Amino acid sequence: MEIVEGIGIGIAAVIGALLILFVRRALFSRSGGTIRCSVRVSTLLDGRGWSPGFGRFVGDELRWYRMFSFALRPKRVLTRKGLAVERRRLPEGQERLSMPADWVILRCTSHHAPVEIAMARSTVTGFLSWLEAAPPGAVSPRLASQDWPAA
Repeated sequence: MEIVEGIGIGIAAVIGALLILFVRRALFSRSGGTIRCSVRVSTLLDGRGWSPGFGRFVGDELRWYRMFSFALRPKRVLTRKGLAVERRRLPEGQERLSMPADWVILRCTSHHAPVEIAMARSTVTGFLSWLEAAPPGAVSPRLASQDWPAA
């Protein structure tokens, strides 16, 4: 009888964990201003280190949450004030295997630290619009270069 109870508790724990993941994702994606994107969390190996997730635009911040995490807080917060896009490129090598074909990688600088964000080509326009947006009268040199290769 103890084995059956142990298996039952294990199954209940797995179902509970999955339920928490799906409820968390549903709550964040329902509130609007949410995009599907990946962030490169490690640059040790070429083309590796990408973590899938989603970003939420909240005022002047892009809050990035890992896709498969129980955390309610964002893993990374990028502020519009300190973020600039250096260049845009298509996935290369191993990256093509880990993300959809229509995705674009943006190499950005966030407070002088590099960060790479991958998102769908259709999402890039909205991201860049958010990045360039500023209160009336503010000078906003958000994009470091306008000479991007066609993607």
